[in-house]
Amino acid sequence: MKLSILASLIASAAAFAPSTSSPKSVATKAAMDDLQEIAEKSNPVLKYYDPLQLASTTIWGETNEATIGFLRHSEIKHGRVAMAAFVGYIVQSNGIHWPFPIDFSGTPYPYDAGSPPEQWDALSDPAKWQILLFVGFLEWFSEAAGTHYMRGGKPGAFPNFSDHSELIPHPVPLNLFDPFGFSKNKSEAQKAEGLIKELNNGRLAQIGIIGFLAEQKVEGSVPLLTGVVPHYDGEPMAPFM
Repeated sequence: MKLSILASLIASAAAFAPSTSSPKSVATKAAMDDLQEIAEKSNPVLKYYDPLQLASTTIWGETNEATIGFLRHSEIKHGRVAMAAFVGYIVQSNGIHWPFPIDFSGTPYPYDAGSPPEQWDALSDPAKWQILLFVGFLEWFSEAAGTHYMRGGKPGAFPNFSDHSELIPHPVPLNLFDPFGFSKNKSEAQKAEGLIKELNNGRLAQIGIIGFLAEQKVEGSVPLLTGVVPHYDGEPMAPFM
């Protein structure tokens, strides 16, 4: 009898015991659920596909949640860079350029130097450094301002200049993302749909820009582009070397 009473008391106490699930494990599950949901929406046929199990591992001694944030942010950012590069390649290939000189000495833009990689080679060193330093500033600002994407921040979100004036030596009139505020009145559903479109466009753009450069360097490597883009004897990765 005493054992029965004791057992019932233990069972009753257990019902009021706090959950053993740690906040960290709950956050990790939420991050994984978001990742899988986005994967299924962006590709309903393939759905969630992670053969290397990158989303299940950790990097640099960080948590799995932080690793997922890093992977998501990296894909969004590289997709945006690729979209800009793809459009820029097409624009430069068609000789479209600003109507004014590139510097105060009257030097014209090197649009007549040939293909986009050759136009880059024709730029002066000061011009190249200005481009690289500006991109470097954007990278630094995105890491330093706001809540970091590996610390609970939103992957892909670029902080507003206007919200972090303490990091900028002089006022910036427009923000980099949505400078005219076109998306501020969009619903969460519309923003989520826009993210899926951005992911898919970014993935295609990464294939596209690498396809252009690969065919230029190794003729015939991309049969659909053979004869469409000219051969290039230089180093396509020169901006990063």
